[in-house]
Amino acid sequence: MTEEKGSSGGTGLPASIEAAWGLRARPVKGPKPGLSLARIVDAAVAVAASEGLGGVSMGRVAKDLGASTMSLYRYVSAKGELYVLMQEAAMGPPPPLPAPTGAAGWREALSRWAWAQRRVFHRNLWMLRIPVSGPPASPNSVAWWEQGLRALEGTGLDARDEVSVILLVNGFVRNEALLMSDLAAAVEARGIPAQEVADGHTRTLNRLVDPVRHPSLSRVLDSGVLGAPRGPDEEFAFGLERVLDGIEALVEARAGQAGRRVRPLPEVKSG
Repeated sequence: MTEEKGSSGGTGLPASIEAAWGLRARPVKGPKPGLSLARIVDAAVAVAASEGLGGVSMGRVAKDLGASTMSLYRYVSAKGELYVLMQEAAMGPPPPLPAPTGAAGWREALSRWAWAQRRVFHRNLWMLRIPVSGPPASPNSVAWWEQGLRALEGTGLDARDEVSVILLVNGFVRNEALLMSDLAAAVEARGIPAQEVADGHTRTLNRLVDPVRHPSLSRVLDSGVLGAPRGPDEEFAFGLERVLDGIEALVEARAGQAGRRVRPLPEVKSG
């Protein structure tokens, strides 16, 4: 999330967080009739969806709303604040956790949490361009953290391990979505199908790779797998399962150290 200095409501919180939690007083005079914070955020998200985050500016959003730029500042104090509110709107609340299924229920729950985050990122790739400058503090981002931590209940991990696990999984999801976004942008810029790009890359490597100097890469090229890579979903599933394998090893190690067994994930009521 982005964070700006200063607070407008005497809470000591950044202005963006005040706005996200509804802690800031609404303007009472002067704004264009019909203008609201929700409309401003929706318009900014629409610009980002069509043109990327770089297309978002207070002037551009005001133009799309048929308002003056200065009228927006009655609701949003800066573009950094607008970014936080856009991210909050695009994230939405997290989906409910699955019902517990034995001692390894945490694994299914955390996997669902990761896949749900990935869907959000892939629908809103512009979110990945927002600079991260602090921990999550807006309502929906806090709700996602809560849901992720709740998935780990019953694992026996301490609070420090739980936070590290959430950061690890979230980082994996973000990195995969960002990589897929960059690859898609590169393919689009070249104006040719993705498979042709992959085939061209393989041909280039075949010309340059020396079996003596690069025996491992040469072996992979000879296998033909670079010409038929896993699809994005399959690649994500493979990576996530390996991350979860590592977390499971940690859970078992911690349980062994404490001489206890992992408890089943408690049932979570939706809503």
